[in-house]
Amino acid sequence: MAVPARRLVLWCPDWPVVAAARAAELGPLVPAAVFLANRVVACSATARESGVRRGMRRREAQGRCPELVVFDHDPSRDARLFEPVVGAVEELVPGVEVVRPGLIAVPARGPARYFGGEELAAERLLDQVDAQTGVECRIGVADGLFAAILAARRARHVPPGASAEFLAPLPVEEVEQLGDLLGPKRSAQAELVDLLRRLGIRALGEFAALGASEVSTRFGSGALLAHRAARGLEERPVERRQPPPELAVTEELDPPVDRVDRAAFAAKALADELHAKLDSRGLACTRLGISARTANGEELHRVWRCAEPLTPAATADRVRWQLDGWLGGRGDRQRPTAGLGELSLLPAEVVGSGGLQLDLLDSATGEAASRAARAFARVQGMLGPEAVLTGVLGGGRDLRDRVRLVPWGDERSPALPDDAPWPGRVPAPSPTVVPDEPWPAGVRDAEGDPVRLTERGALSGAPSRVEVSGGRSRAVVGWAGPWPVAERWWIDLLARGAGRTAPESRARPRALARLQVVLEAETGSEEGEVALLLIHERGDWWVQGVYR
Repeated sequence: MAVPARRLVLWCPDWPVVAAARAAELGPLVPAAVFLANRVVACSATARESGVRRGMRRREAQGRCPELVVFDHDPSRDARLFEPVVGAVEELVPGVEVVRPGLIAVPARGPARYFGGEELAAERLLDQVDAQTGVECRIGVADGLFAAILAARRARHVPPGASAEFLAPLPVEEVEQLGDLLGPKRSAQAELVDLLRRLGIRALGEFAALGASEVSTRFGSGALLAHRAARGLEERPVERRQPPPELAVTEELDPPVDRVDRAAFAAKALADELHAKLDSRGLACTRLGISARTANGEELHRVWRCAEPLTPAATADRVRWQLDGWLGGRGDRQRPTAGLGELSLLPAEVVGSGGLQLDLLDSATGEAASRAARAFARVQGMLGPEAVLTGVLGGGRDLRDRVRLVPWGDERSPALPDDAPWPGRVPAPSPTVVPDEPWPAGVRDAEGDPVRLTERGALSGAPSRVEVSGGRSRAVVGWAGPWPVAERWWIDLLARGAGRTAPESRARPRALARLQVVLEAETGSEEGEVALLLIHERGDWWVQGVYR
């Protein structure tokens, strides 16, 4: 059995919150946390002292630490501000691999021979990063990337051949650290940990003692990677191959570009070209080299590692992250003296794509998805990023507040967290048609009189007919409601208490009532019955949604 290569890993604790605090120019002692989907993904040491923990809901975190500074999750910011750290390491050690922002891996053999030992090399790197960036970091050395990551989190030097012994007593929860390598599949590792604990497996050594075939049969093939890591082996069986030179793709940028967004458009097309070549050969890329060269010959080369094969979107993201820090001239690194004239993608390590099994509908490497992605990228290249938008469903009470349109290829994060209670939100199922602006409508009772909302929130009469803009009128065959909704009612109270008028904005107080009606089918129409979501606001009725 092959011995994993020695790895030296540099880890910056709590990097997402460190990067966010640096961008906001906050001191290190300010309690802060980064949130994604309304949950803590990283928090500072001072926040942890107040009881804030990773995975905690925002309301609970702020309840434990009222002075907590809240930041949104921003991978681009994390990568941009991590560039000075990578540059500082690269001045001493070649072959730097960025596992993710906040985590760097390098082969240990070269630095150890140059500086006279692995521990001396680690000390020299720590001094280098501290002197140039002032960022706190830890370094670990071990056989294999997974063991080296855990060693870095403990600032440990694991002797050669002792990785399995080092890993054995560690809690099985450390399997979740494979999320540093797997990215979006971190949740699968958390589910595996939960299952192992329910089976009485508490330590990595106990998990490693299981047979590989038993793990595959009982937990599925996805758990084999975690099992290999727990045994101190490479995170993936040795089946990697050197990519053919003709797989590298290069694009000349004429005229040169000096903005990250323009370079990102070129990177999308280049990523599609690279993955089309890989797909034609049945290959997938797990280590990607990105080279950028300016018109004056300045060059920046990075190697990005990912245990799961990269997709075109993930490839383009890494290009944008790398260029964001360089073209902006963050840290001690000087901004290039000329625009970007050449961009190259070089697969540093490939595997057979036959072992990659993704969901049939959500597969990012399917042929149909690849063709659609290339078409979208081409349209954006011609018409701009806002030409192709993707709807992202989030939280909120109003239907229009729940949907956020983001440019294709950008992070699909909701405008408001969906897991909050949101009392007064329209229950499922949601309307299938939501107009940009509500349509004027009229509701009348059996006598033909307008139906109004009384001061007690009741209807003045039973709805009998509904008139929509354009003069169309249909009989009501069923209705439910009304349901009153009051939003931001406290703004006027605060304004009156301060002796001023509340500002005119979308965040003004709002009081409305919702009504659902089912209208009879039109004569001679094949459409059948249709249901509407009506709102009564400012004395008038409006159609906010249509159920079909």
